[in-house]
Amino acid sequence: MIKVIASDMDGTLLDDHHKLSKETLAAIDKACKAGLRFIIATGRNFRGAMEELKDVELTCDYIVGSGAEVRNPDKEVVFTAPIDLKLCEEVYRALQKYPVSIVFCTDAFDYRIGDKDEIEAGFIHQLRVFHLDPDIDEEQAKKDPIYQRIRGNTKILSDFSELRLAGVPVYKIFLYSEDISMLDKIREELQDYPAIAVAASFETNLEITDVRAQKGPVLKKYIESLGHTMDEVMVFGDSMNDYSMLSMDFGATIAMENSMPEVKKAAKYITKSNEESGVAYAIEELLRKYGV
Repeated sequence: MIKVIASDMDGTLLDDHHKLSKETLAAIDKACKAGLRFIIATGRNFRGAMEELKDVELTCDYIVGSGAEVRNPDKEVVFTAPIDLKLCEEVYRALQKYPVSIVFCTDAFDYRIGDKDEIEAGFIHQLRVFHLDPDIDEEQAKKDPIYQRIRGNTKILSDFSELRLAGVPVYKIFLYSEDISMLDKIREELQDYPAIAVAASFETNLEITDVRAQKGPVLKKYIESLGHTMDEVMVFGDSMNDYSMLSMDFGATIAMENSMPEVKKAAKYITKSNEESGVAYAIEELLRKYGV
């Protein structure tokens, strides 16, 4: 019997406007009242996750940073797996030869290395790649709330030594570029580092974490610490940073209709798309089966 539901956020729990639909929220609430536990499992850091949920009444656990941090329903940190800072710098130096935007994601802020104009250009590029019309002009982009949010969540550094001095845990190195072949080459090169894991949310990005920080293994470890078994867990996802959850033998592994092909192939079931509140649909089907 399913007792735990774990879901990715972007492209899964949230619609394309990064909103949680009323249907999805109602289904989660119904499941929790029926005694099921709900867990968010996202590539975002905790601060980023909470920004999207600030207007939502939701009690849950949090697996954030793609598995680099776990928080309980009281929002207390119970597990972390940051990248070793020496390894982080080594990877950064190896990446410098590529014309790619690099973001160091921590438990609170994002850090970028470069001069102010370079970083500002990186913000615009990120918006064009992931969020807005790829042809939007710079002035329009700077007025967008997403631009303001990215800018407000970012600290600009001139050199990696400043990140070292800050002493913050780096949960993830986030890369993005429209040059897919270059990202494939980077992924191949990073295979030489066994202490890290490389995944992606889109074909235009790479997400580098400590090898321990993968959603599937972290979810397994956490639910077992709570007294649950794998067959009692239902998981939802849509992209390759969800692959480790969907490819493991949890009770029900469910890919969204909008998922990457590899993710659909790994999952046991397919639900409706994130735009159709596919998570809500699958939860309602589960509760109906249980007579709730």
